[in-house]
Amino acid sequence: ELIRERKYFDVLLLHKTKNSSMVQSGHRFSLPFVIRESLKIAAAISVLLVSALYISNNVGKTAPVLEMNKIVVPPGQRANLTLSDGTNVWLNARTKIVYPAVFDKSVRQVAVDGEAYFDVAKDKKRPFIVETGKCNMEVLGTKFNVEGYSDKDDFEVTLMEGSVRVASRIGLGDTLMLKPDSKACLQKDGRLKVIPVDDYNPYRWKEGLICFRNESFLSIMSDLEKYFGVSIVVENKNVLKYYFTGKFRQADGIDYALRVLQRDIRFKYERDDENQIIYIR
Repeated sequence: ELIRERKYFDVLLLHKTKNSSMVQSGHRFSLPFVIRESLKIAAAISVLLVSALYISNNVGKTAPVLEMNKIVVPPGQRANLTLSDGTNVWLNARTKIVYPAVFDKSVRQVAVDGEAYFDVAKDKKRPFIVETGKCNMEVLGTKFNVEGYSDKDDFEVTLMEGSVRVASRIGLGDTLMLKPDSKACLQKDGRLKVIPVDDYNPYRWKEGLICFRNESFLSIMSDLEKYFGVSIVVENKNVLKYYFTGKFRQADGIDYALRVLQRDIRFKYERDDENQIIYIR
């Protein structure tokens, strides 16, 4: 600013010296004196500008507010997105994620309610934190699946690659470091229980598949509730003794899945579409 003002005043001075009536009357214009005065003015202006910039940058300045995005996946659907750092995320049915449009320089943090698969971009300087209502996960670069619906008691995080620090937010507030090919399940007292994983078919929901191996009828109904956003009331207790292995395409819908199960065991079902309830009879 000082240099700019100096050039501006120099141009004015040269112009005035050439055309001033003081020169014609025999009174010479004192160039050094005017330069000194103009420098004083320019210096005063620069001081004011610097002071204003300092005040605007440091006094009463609040931290920048990150622009947040939210995605809600409806029942029977799934979604895929790439975050600003390159992290790839798959969202299962009835899942909500809240994340910043651009991560800040110190940490990468998102909030999830539901089920999501993360392929986290590596960044040693910025940890990646996934916050849920029951547990928080912290990683640097890894692949893992987290399932934590706010309307369900169950919570688990399954690690495929890398490492994940899992911290419980309820009960005793247990914390552990999870290794690949294992999952941490949250107990009612807040403790985390580690279970080895040898079958990754259940996580093929990213491909639109509902897979199960030697699962009870009741467990499969629980999965259908999650994927399609309905309540299933099992009134026929006879079906509870059966276990199944197989897979459904999510796009085929819940009626198709129930009709396939009817081929192996006898039961009827009725739908209450107004209240989103299915009765197994």
